[in-house]
Formats: sequence, C-alpha cells, structure tokens
Amino acid sequence: MIGSIRKFFSEVGLELRKTTWPWDAKEKGFKKFKELTDSTMVVVVGLVILGAYVAGWDFIMIYVMKAFTFGIGK
Repeated sequence: MIGSIRKFFSEVGLELRKTTWPWDAKEKGFKKFKELTDSTMVVVVGLVILGAYVAGWDFIMIYVMKAFTFGIGK
C-alpha cells in the first residue's frame, strides 16, 4: 500500500517536470505572467461575447413568445 502511494507521487512529480508552465521563470514582475494574462483575457472576452449572444437571443425569444401568446399589438 505504501509502495503504491510512493510510486504514484513519484510518477506525478515526473509528469510535473515534463510540463510547460504558462509563465516565464526568467522574467520579473508582471511580465513573468504575460502568457497567463493573455490567455485569461481571451477566455474573459470569449465569455462576454458568448454571454451577449445568449442574452440577445433570450430577449428575441421573449419578444417572439409574447407576440405568439398575447398578440403583436399588446
């Protein structure tokens, strides 16, 4: 049991050494995290665009459903 846990953690450590991290260890300050902040901004902008798209269709569907149920003139 202990041996398998030790093997698991050693394999996890080995895999972590193979990874590339989204920051440059040679840079100082906020420049170090440029790739990370750029990727975060892409995600945030994508979420805003997707949210606006869904909200827009939601408002359109509300209007269409009101027109079908209550009539256009009301």
